Amino acid sequence: MKKDTTISNKNSNVFIIAELSANHNGSLKTAIETIRAAKRTGADAIKLQTYTADTITLDSDKGDFVIKGTIWEGRKLYELYQEAFTPWEWHAELFQTAKEEGLVCFSSPFDNTAVDLLESLDNPIYKIASFEITDVNLIAYAASKGKPMIMSTGIAEYEDIKLAIETCRKAGNNDITILKCTSSYPAPIDEANLVMMQRFAKDFNVKVGLSDHTLGNTVPLVATALGATVIEKHFILDKSIGGPDASFSLDEKEFTEMVTAVREAEKALGKESYELTQKQKAGKDFSRSLYVAEDIKEGEFITEKNVRSVRPGFGLHPKYLPEVLGKKATQNFNKGDRFSI
Repeated sequence: MKKDTTISNKNSNVFIIAELSANHNGSLKTAIETIRAAKRTGADAIKLQTYTADTITLDSDKGDFVIKGTIWEGRKLYELYQEAFTPWEWHAELFQTAKEEGLVCFSSPFDNTAVDLLESLDNPIYKIASFEITDVNLIAYAASKGKPMIMSTGIAEYEDIKLAIETCRKAGNNDITILKCTSSYPAPIDEANLVMMQRFAKDFNVKVGLSDHTLGNTVPLVATALGATVIEKHFILDKSIGGPDASFSLDEKEFTEMVTAVREAEKALGKESYELTQKQKAGKDFSRSLYVAEDIKEGEFITEKNVRSVRPGFGLHPKYLPEVLGKKATQNFNKGDRFSI
């Protein structure tokens, strides 16, 4: 399997994905403008969803196929996906637009025919959506293409995640990133449960990240602090255009603010090193050191009154004070002299 060079930002640790989803609202022009806006926010990637109503569900009026308990209450699955899907004939142009903008473009496939389409477009990453994490046949087929695999866990229990990861590895693919996800739209912040990212890394030896449906920046910032390598959020050009995902998507201003906040959080985290920066080294000038506090004649005793630990830091290290107290001065010292042995 080729080395992963796709899920990376050479200047940052976190790969930020703008999720287009249904936010084109049925307009190719809007989809293209959204990709260009995503570039302006500072995102690293734009993600599509590749399905049709017929590849993701059945056209049925039975109760099982009517949505309950979400913002899409009462709608038929088939009708929702007919409205929300990204036409397959758009994909080539969307991939090309992203390339022109310098964005990574990839997609979530929802069946094997979607994988085939995406392979024809040199799709560089495969994202498995939360509700597809149990579809091990789809996972196996996508993983077999040798591309990085990102999988969301919104409805997954331990055994679901374990099986999905084992399926990837059985296909010879060990480039796996598991995203903590709360499959509520929008998601309550108190259900984010971000500590699970570290548990995923420990239990499954994978990279971790966040697929976020909360509003605002708090959850992505905490995820960054906890070691997320990927952050994905739904992105919309303008919430006024509406659509199935508009209520839990960030617009250009909000997404830009999130990207900026994440990048600042990365800088704040820094790296594990005791080495000081040049500015920090310069700050040592204001540390404590031993100075002559009163004139001392040769032969006089050194006391806590005539030699003290004070700012600045150009004199002898304070650790030597106990050693010199009570000893006789071997030369004359004037007040303000750096004390030396």
